[in-house]
Amino acid sequence: MNQQENSGSAQDQALAKKGRMVGLVIAITMILWVIANFSVAKLGLEMRYSLLFDFAALAALFWAMVVIWQMWQARQADRKSGR
Repeated sequence: MNQQENSGSAQDQALAKKGRMVGLVIAITMILWVIANFSVAKLGLEMRYSLLFDFAALAALFWAMVVIWQMWQARQADRKSGR
């Protein structure tokens, strides 16, 4: 294996790691969001707490979308460079 193949596989591994992290963040966000909304309803808390959890979930999902876009851009750059 030459140096270019090693760096390509290292970049692929880094992108795969990022992808797993994004998937985990999305899954955990959704689970916590459902639990939080259920808890707000069961505990009789004010709806502003539900809105707070909604905004926190939106922030996490926005972060995930930014990382996914960065991963897509990195893949496009690899294709253009001929890797």
